[in-house]
Amino acid sequence: QVQLVESGGGLVQAGGSLRLSCAASGRTFSNYNMGWFRQAPGKEREFVAAINWSGYITYYADSVKGRFTISRDNAKNTVYLEMNSLKPEDTAVYYCATTTTYRDAVLTGTPSWYKYWGQGTQVTVAS
Repeated sequence: QVQLVESGGGLVQAGGSLRLSCAASGRTFSNYNMGWFRQAPGKEREFVAAINWSGYITYYADSVKGRFTISRDNAKNTVYLEMNSLKPEDTAVYYCATTTTYRDAVLTGTPSWYKYWGQGTQVTVAS
């Protein structure tokens, strides 16, 4: 059973930084792509960033490009999201997710491509 557990959320002032972590268990972490998504109240879940299984390829939503950095440590079975220059519009519940395709060559921001999800961690950016 694949389990994903996010941590690191909290309240931060605009312009500040946070680092989210997602610890994975239940299978060989290093063989699967990982993604971060977020959902604000009253809005649909949206793609934030993704990283391929090897860690060499990343992909970002335009809204976070240049401010957020996704990375992974396959030895620790953990994926990270470093968030800088945070804005009030970044306020949301942040979820990590992973796919079921072994060493998938496709790196996508489409939520339906991801089959396992964490429970989420709240990020609130105060203006």
